[in-house]
Amino acid sequence: MILAEKIMEERKKNGWSQEELADKLGVSRQSVSKWESAQSVPDLQRILEMSRLFNVSTDYLLKDEEESRPASPVTEESGKELRRLSMEEANDFLAENSSFAGKIATGCLICVSCPIPLIAIMALQKAEVIGLSENSAGALGVIALLLFVAISLIFFIPAGLSIGKWEWLENEVFDTEYGVDGMVRTKSEKFKKHFVRAITGGTILTLLGVIALFVGAVIDEENEPLLMGLLCVLLFCVGVGAFLIVNAGIITDGYSKLLQEGDYTKEAKNNTLLKGVAPLYWTIATAIYLGWSFLADSWHISWIVWVIAGVLYGGLSAVITQIQKNKKF
Repeated sequence: MILAEKIMEERKKNGWSQEELADKLGVSRQSVSKWESAQSVPDLQRILEMSRLFNVSTDYLLKDEEESRPASPVTEESGKELRRLSMEEANDFLAENSSFAGKIATGCLICVSCPIPLIAIMALQKAEVIGLSENSAGALGVIALLLFVAISLIFFIPAGLSIGKWEWLENEVFDTEYGVDGMVRTKSEKFKKHFVRAITGGTILTLLGVIALFVGAVIDEENEPLLMGLLCVLLFCVGVGAFLIVNAGIITDGYSKLLQEGDYTKEAKNNTLLKGVAPLYWTIATAIYLGWSFLADSWHISWIVWVIAGVLYGGLSAVITQIQKNKKF
């Protein structure tokens, strides 16, 4: 337990609000709030006053654990020494993870949108806006599609290489230096509003694209160029929606890694069975997505593979976790 948590715990034990504790210490309520969220640290005089008010020792307040931290490094139950994450490392990871999120989200936008040039060119050809044969228009569209895929790799590959050095956060159980948890938790709480807006916006955009396509079909279902144009609108809406959701999701996922919450708890990291199954599972999901998309030319709908795969993976994770727990008993 760090100083910020101890101040909050002792204050609540005494039944005081932040404002009441602030009055007793002669500081503002905002100061107490910052201490409890680990945004700042009280000076020595305030530490001594809180020691008297809470009837605890200064050692108790200043040392990370309730009692003195052992002189030897913190270890796992297995006896292995835990790696410690510093404040500087935590901030570096958050900055790089934000950049990683932007690149991956942009790559997803481009991938989802890559059929748009092909569909648009074919629509213009059918509407006789461009003087190309159907085969020539199709060939030109395929070239544009492959070009889009190639551009997406410019974002995916460097992003994957740059974040690779932080893989240990996903796989290793680690300890954090003083103040890291409080800093990360504060930033995570602030980001929640943006996360909700991104998920909501992405979902609404996707629905608007679907609505536009259905409206077009109702107005004139035989107007093929019109329907193809509206399909392009749908793909663009889905692409932008994917950008918003993926970007916000990766950033939120980064906070979970540092706090060792969600999919990155200590128990989950020790789940060796899940670690072995996950790569195979997602490799199969990717193969299904690409096979369906290329062979059936179904880029406009094949993205649903990731939705289904995500839902099924949640169930699979729960079953494997339960199996691991049963083995321990």
